Amino acid sequence: MSEAIAATKQAAAIPARGAASAAPAVEEAAYLRISGVVKKFGDHLAVDHIDLDIRKNEIFALLGSSGCGKSTLLRMLAGMETPTSGRIILDGQDMQGLQPYERPVNMMFQNYALFPHMTVEQNVAFGLKQDKAPKDEIAERVAKMLDLVQMRKFAGRKPHQLSGGQQQRVALARSLVKRPKLLLLDEPLGALDKKLRQQTQLELVNTIEAVGVTCIMVTHDQEEAMTMASRIGIMSEGKLLQVGTPTEIYEYPNCRFTAEFIGETNMFEGSVVVDEPDLVEINSQELGGMIRIEHGITGPKGMHVWTSVRPEDVRLDKQPLPPGPNRAAGKVQDIAYLGSYSIYHVKLASGKIVKSVVPSSRWFDANETAPTWDEPVYVSWRGDTPVVLMM
Repeated sequence: MSEAIAATKQAAAIPARGAASAAPAVEEAAYLRISGVVKKFGDHLAVDHIDLDIRKNEIFALLGSSGCGKSTLLRMLAGMETPTSGRIILDGQDMQGLQPYERPVNMMFQNYALFPHMTVEQNVAFGLKQDKAPKDEIAERVAKMLDLVQMRKFAGRKPHQLSGGQQQRVALARSLVKRPKLLLLDEPLGALDKKLRQQTQLELVNTIEAVGVTCIMVTHDQEEAMTMASRIGIMSEGKLLQVGTPTEIYEYPNCRFTAEFIGETNMFEGSVVVDEPDLVEINSQELGGMIRIEHGITGPKGMHVWTSVRPEDVRLDKQPLPPGPNRAAGKVQDIAYLGSYSIYHVKLASGKIVKSVVPSSRWFDANETAPTWDEPVYVSWRGDTPVVLMM
């Protein structure tokens, strides 16, 4: 990690830790309020007391593994499932008792659910016709929406005559043409291949922002959530574990699940031996030494903790390092060469595997050859990069 990025991480941590004593910021009122929502299927607790506020025009991502409850929560917002308890309030209106067709909410499914016998234009116009909108208004709104998603020239085609990316645009246009207050996306790009999915992510964001609609998307794809959403909610076993911006979620996870679920991380178990306001030292048998962190964690000595160190923060050297914290010797066990960088898997004396992301230019700059399999190496990291986790 560059000096500039590391400095930004350190500066960003200060207001987060001192938030309680800082003057409260003026926050925008919640446009969508999910309050104490619970959903049970028999004895199974699918959604466990979710409290969440969404701002107007925000793109919010619910991220978690299969079965965590994120799609169930989305279906309750759409009216396809009824909460066991709790309230859902959208723009001041309580959604309780409203059928899906009565809600100012549209949902786009992973398989798009386009009508195969209808043209692109007819698919997009379908909802407006069901609402008995005037013909002139339907024609105008459909034309504008097709222009927005760049599908006007395909208006007369049937869904089977379109590519996966084009079908996705049509489904989005159909979802947006009714001007919903809330747009729900269930794995919106899951049906596309990886390359097309990456190309479509920013297109989708630009379209949603151009329309000015509040959006909640469900995905298990971390990259998709980090790219598209202004904020992310991490879910596991029906609970909402952490909510924050992509930077906050990645750089400052609040628990081991979030740290390990978002990206890659090296997790070291240990116990606190020093806890000062600006310095923590953790004795880790897995590292075979001390981990030093240049900020406090407000915990007693002897407390059992985990330390998360991202692979891009781990430096790899071929020459021995002087004794000290945040470093260990090991041997290269595996190498994944990915062009501009490589991921080294280094086995320490304790048997712990440490991952290090190394730019390919690293060895050219150092005027030395890259390490190879079974070669002795040394890993280290700076004291301002680790994050201490207590659960």
